[in-house]
Amino acid sequence: MVGDVHLFNAATEGLVTVADKTIPEEISNGNIVVGASHGWLSFKDRHDHSVYVTDFYNSLAFKTNATMVPMPTFTALHHCQTEVVWNVAMSTSPGQQEEEDDWVVGIKFLGNQLSFCRPRRDLRWTNVSAPFKIFNNSNLMFSKRDKTFKLPAPVGNYLCSWDIQFHKDEYPAPKLHKLLFHNLPQLPLSMWELLDSCPREDHWVESPSGESFLVKWYSRVSLSPSLSTLPIVMVFREEDRKDGIIKMCYTEDIGDICIFLSKSEAFCVPASSCPGLKPNSIYVADRVFSVYDLTTKTFHHFKYPIDAPEKISRVPCWLPPVSV
Repeated sequence: MVGDVHLFNAATEGLVTVADKTIPEEISNGNIVVGASHGWLSFKDRHDHSVYVTDFYNSLAFKTNATMVPMPTFTALHHCQTEVVWNVAMSTSPGQQEEEDDWVVGIKFLGNQLSFCRPRRDLRWTNVSAPFKIFNNSNLMFSKRDKTFKLPAPVGNYLCSWDIQFHKDEYPAPKLHKLLFHNLPQLPLSMWELLDSCPREDHWVESPSGESFLVKWYSRVSLSPSLSTLPIVMVFREEDRKDGIIKMCYTEDIGDICIFLSKSEAFCVPASSCPGLKPNSIYVADRVFSVYDLTTKTFHHFKYPIDAPEKISRVPCWLPPVSV
């Protein structure tokens, strides 16, 4: 099957279109996007629930045939499920040959189960159960600095990490770090209580320079019954780590950095690396695509591109932007 591929460019607020691209059967039959990492998307088959990782939407692969990497069949832990995937994280891009053998895929399911796999070494998953009961608002990520997968705990008071240097027959236990927050924004108690009652996602993310941030994304906050809901974003920077405790400081200044949040693994890029990106901002892909300016505390919602087809399937995942 041959078709056009349309990608939204956050820097130009327009479409990047690749015409007459061969679409693999695993994608064209209406399978579900369950996550993205390093520019590679993960698709799940609607019928047999098999998962593929592909660079089909990666702009660097537009001039070549798409790579499709099949994942092993999922197995569920007791009292867990593997039908609904929450997000996907990877240690690196499968295309980086020097790290091909150590390429690790991590999947967080809705609920308590996490599964890890080295597709180039062993075609089966290592399944673990998260140490807390409710992880549905936390997103799995991979830390290049620590070589571990990380997951914020419920309420965001702890950070769990799993070492990727585990053996296939082992069940790696997580390390727990307590998060201490200071320099919190000055909000009335009623506002904190309101935020605690609102849907929220926690994203741990690292900048290219190795800085770590915890982003709390409140997707739907209703300040009044007569007003529509609005999103609120808070960013905390890691200041110090010692004896299992990580000190986090609220900040409204992340400099030249842009943070991208969606159903893909969260990531950072310098705004100066891609003309048109807004520094000190959070790009969000949810029901709508928008950018949050930390300086002015305002959201700018992207408009539907004028040159876009009338019907286009929307995938709530950011891919790393490139200068065009």
